[in-house]
Amino acid sequence: MLGRRRWVMAIVALGVSALGLAACSTQKDAPQKDAAGKDPSVPAAAEPWKVGAYLSLSGAETQFGIETKEGIELAVDEVNKKGGVKGRPVKVLYEDNKSNPQETNNKVLQLITRDKVVALLGEVASSRSTIGGIVANKHKIPMITSSATAPEVTQIGPFVFRVCFTDDTQGQMGAEFVVKTMGKKRIGILYASDDVYSSGLAAQFRDAAKKLGGEIVVEKSFIKTETNFTTYINEIRDAKPELVYAPIYYNAMVPIARQAKAAGMPGSMFVGGDGWDAETLLQDAGEEMEGAYFTNHYAPDVPWPNAQIFLKAYKERFKRDPSSLSSLGYDSALLLFDAMGRAKGDTPEAIRDAIAETKNFQGATGTITIDPNRNADKSIVIVQIKNKKFTYFATVNDKAAAKP
Repeated sequence: MLGRRRWVMAIVALGVSALGLAACSTQKDAPQKDAAGKDPSVPAAAEPWKVGAYLSLSGAETQFGIETKEGIELAVDEVNKKGGVKGRPVKVLYEDNKSNPQETNNKVLQLITRDKVVALLGEVASSRSTIGGIVANKHKIPMITSSATAPEVTQIGPFVFRVCFTDDTQGQMGAEFVVKTMGKKRIGILYASDDVYSSGLAAQFRDAAKKLGGEIVVEKSFIKTETNFTTYINEIRDAKPELVYAPIYYNAMVPIARQAKAAGMPGSMFVGGDGWDAETLLQDAGEEMEGAYFTNHYAPDVPWPNAQIFLKAYKERFKRDPSSLSSLGYDSALLLFDAMGRAKGDTPEAIRDAIAETKNFQGATGTITIDPNRNADKSIVIVQIKNKKFTYFATVNDKAAAKP
């Protein structure tokens, strides 16, 4: 019995030893990962580029965020079909900031610290782009906003860029169109006082119009939560302006257009900025806005070739005409991918340097050169609302390379 017991114990001991060796072997053979969770044995070329996009995919400016995302998606598909950037596919990680400043701060931090993105795309609004830009610049991650036009956004620091024009340029060109082209001298202004975009653009237009000989006969401001504009509209009407400049977002312009028409002010009396560009405006107030003009980045029928290529691709995928937000989302992504391909390294700093060196980039919204202040030097489009459609009227601040 004793001998048999020793024999059994020996077998058990050998089994335990074998299991231990197997375990050691398994641990030794298991792929080791670095601090970022990557397997160093996998070639870098197989690793996708991770780019973050923070957008208003819900909340007050939902349509702007969704349309921008569609443009980015189209650009991602386009570059990946061509083999990606430097042989690596591009993966965009989207975060919804719910059109909210605090959510913007949280989402940008997540994309940088949790997801380790090499660059950021966003946001559509100047106020939220400012918040995101502060975070991006602090962490030295390059950020390109597609449509934040307030001048102070790119003044945050060297890692913040834009592919849209700025409000100082938009305000100047809007004033020149109103005073010089349209020949209007008596002007009213209606804007949102608690919005960086609206109040800033109103100020730029006001100063430029006065220098050109225009007279601001009435000026009214409101807060973004207001929905009844009857009092403002009546006061503006009674001042008898020839035209009203309303640099506000589409969601406020819908009730204003309806209430203005009821007060005897047709859409042709209004001129606005790029914040009007949303299908919702046409759907909900297209009739009331007939004949109105606004400065913009794009119209579906702009004449330059790259815009028509984008228009065809967008309509094939989404079954409708793109907005300027879609085209700017597309341009911001493609310009970033182009810079990533030209960068002298794969680091955020190298990508930042390449973005800053961008010259004559051919986009859907025209020819883009990044100037020393990290702004886009480009053309501005005048759009007219006709038969419930956004139609190309003219190009101002024209860049020769944007012409067909």
